[in-house]
Amino acid sequence: MPNAPVLYTPAVEVPQPDEAETIADLAAIHIKSMRRATDDPHDLQRAQHSKSHGLLIGRLEVLDDLDETLAQGVFAQAEVYDAVIRISTVPGEILPDAFGTPRGFAIKLIGVDGERLPGSEGATTQDFIMANMPAFAAPSLKAMIPPMKGLAAISGRMEGLKMATAAVARVTEAFIEGAEGNAPGWRGIGGEQPRHPLGETYYSQVPILFGPYMAKLSLAPSSANLQRLTGQRIDTDSDKLALRKLMNAHFEMQGGEWDLRVQLCTDLEAMPVEDSTQPWSEEDSPWRTVARLTIAPQTAWSEERSRVIDDGMSFNPWHGIAVHRPLGWVQRARKPVYEASVRARGQSHGLTITEPDSVDYLFADEPQEAEVFYP
Repeated sequence: MPNAPVLYTPAVEVPQPDEAETIADLAAIHIKSMRRATDDPHDLQRAQHSKSHGLLIGRLEVLDDLDETLAQGVFAQAEVYDAVIRISTVPGEILPDAFGTPRGFAIKLIGVDGERLPGSEGATTQDFIMANMPAFAAPSLKAMIPPMKGLAAISGRMEGLKMATAAVARVTEAFIEGAEGNAPGWRGIGGEQPRHPLGETYYSQVPILFGPYMAKLSLAPSSANLQRLTGQRIDTDSDKLALRKLMNAHFEMQGGEWDLRVQLCTDLEAMPVEDSTQPWSEEDSPWRTVARLTIAPQTAWSEERSRVIDDGMSFNPWHGIAVHRPLGWVQRARKPVYEASVRARGQSHGLTITEPDSVDYLFADEPQEAEVFYP
């Protein structure tokens, strides 16, 4: 049996010195980066994960008969939720896919009941934000400021230098990975290896409240067709939009299934809340499946889908219910930084970015009831 989970207390969260001021600086840097990334002031993109590769509708089915430690919040009982999914990469500008950075997998559940988190009152959504790295790269808020300033200074510029840097980073990261190491720094500047995004495992990296407990989340391929893609090398050098085309080619004929898993905090020393760089031990607390995400064959990316999801929505771990409140400095920073980004995007596009209450209106001209097929 897994070790007993630790109960949450406010003492596990310890704000960093000058945290509010540093977060305000970070928000300002993000807005500066967004403005420099485009020549069109009416077309600001996200400060992070601006390029989407897959924009999808799926269904999340919560498993029945979960034990008490897992049956919390969204997962309290067997339920099926409609979900909007956005698969993306990290940079805050649209770069060729050969500039490889960690992949993002964001899930927005619709129709979730419960007491709401501040700022998401009136909505019925629950967002889970994940990336294909088990831990966050930056050790502190202040450590994020210099690299973010550097990125803001060259945002929208020097694409040739960025691509040359990415080529070096990819070789370096591959060497370190081959020596059974991990190189998050190299992955962050273009060294992400060109592997199929649908075969990757994704992690929340940082914890959330999980009822009275604390947990991280992970999404792992479970259907055989996705598992066959794990580690599969892809060509991102010959096409700037290789990943979008890859997604459309897959979902034109196939669907897929993923296990949504939970890792409960069972030891605060070994599994700290505020240390974002430290993966939690799977030996101390194994991943346990609580739900299954299913995506049927459909159009994976189109201009219309981009207009509806990229332009009209935001994904934020603070969109949700109180029993899944984000924890730790990364999550505390995300709330004002993401909100500032959303305001700037909405103003530039002349629209109000809101939370959906249904998927029915999203793509009325596209069939959504295709049978899932796993060849």
